[in-house]
Amino acid sequence: SSDLTLFFGAVAILAAVMQSLSLVRRSLGAARLRVLLRHFSSLPPPHITSVQTSVQTAAAKYPTKFRYTLDNNVLSPDQRLFYEENGFLVLKHFVSGKDIEEFRSEFERICKKEVSVPGLLTLRDVAILNTEFVPDQKAITKIEYFQANEVLFRYCTLPQIMKYVECFTGPNVMAMHTMLINKPPDAGKKTSRNPLHQDLHFFAFRPADSIVCAWTAMQKMDRSNGCLVVLPGTHKNALKEHDYPEWEGGKNIFYHGIRDYDVTLPRVHLVMDKGDTVFFHPLLIHGSGINKTDGFRKSISCHYASAECHYINVKGTSQENIEKELVEVAKKRLRIDSELSLKDIWALRARLVKGTRRNL
Repeated sequence: SSDLTLFFGAVAILAAVMQSLSLVRRSLGAARLRVLLRHFSSLPPPHITSVQTSVQTAAAKYPTKFRYTLDNNVLSPDQRLFYEENGFLVLKHFVSGKDIEEFRSEFERICKKEVSVPGLLTLRDVAILNTEFVPDQKAITKIEYFQANEVLFRYCTLPQIMKYVECFTGPNVMAMHTMLINKPPDAGKKTSRNPLHQDLHFFAFRPADSIVCAWTAMQKMDRSNGCLVVLPGTHKNALKEHDYPEWEGGKNIFYHGIRDYDVTLPRVHLVMDKGDTVFFHPLLIHGSGINKTDGFRKSISCHYASAECHYINVKGTSQENIEKELVEVAKKRLRIDSELSLKDIWALRARLVKGTRRNL
């Protein structure tokens, strides 16, 4: 009986200890919650919020070291983790309607040839190209390299965009590739779509992790007018081989697509409102669908790179095919016969946005 008394006494002591530990854990949990609440109370204003998508957000633990984002206290921990895992981040109501209308008006002036922009590349949909001349903006489906147009280039310098760009590039920032897309209503050939691709295929500068695109919807976008579609997490993979897709309806110049990818990977269609902006990694696989509406769908974008990036030679790589195409176009436009490379073209296009121009 004395043994049983000792046994039950020990059990009672153990139960008391466990109850005390439970109270301590609850107290620590409450303290941790208070810390988190204080932290999230200092997040950016309500009009700048990351969009919720069907992608499952990261669970619990944050990495001890982030690879794709820099620690400058602009992105919240959740935003950083989302970009780290998915390769993109959408911010709502980011660019004002006033700015967007200014960019739209300037695009129309360019289409009407009221404005001449040195170095500008204008492209047309292959289904429209061989038809009778269509006036104004209906003839042009994309302009690229508008760095020499101060009205459109102002998009690249918007303070709210630059604030977030530095989360990926650091303080010395170059504008490398600019574009305004005027996706036309599909002419029945499905040529208004853009094949799944990685933007790094077109770039002769590295490292990829110091490059980011800011892409802004100039109007409401959904699947009906060919919104962006992304394959979350594919920015963690290497650059894949690209070439023209084997489409029966024809293919647009420079619209290279990935030759081989896992078709079972989940896709997310980015439904965006006017002014919404998505930041994404140059290795993220993305594209856009057919414009099934009667109107043109517009977006404006800029690819930024850290000025500490460096140019590379793409000879002997999967990028040789795009280099050949771009060099041929550049030589024709510049009316020169001398040797050119893809890195020469990018060196001509690059423009400093902020900080010091270093390697690029």
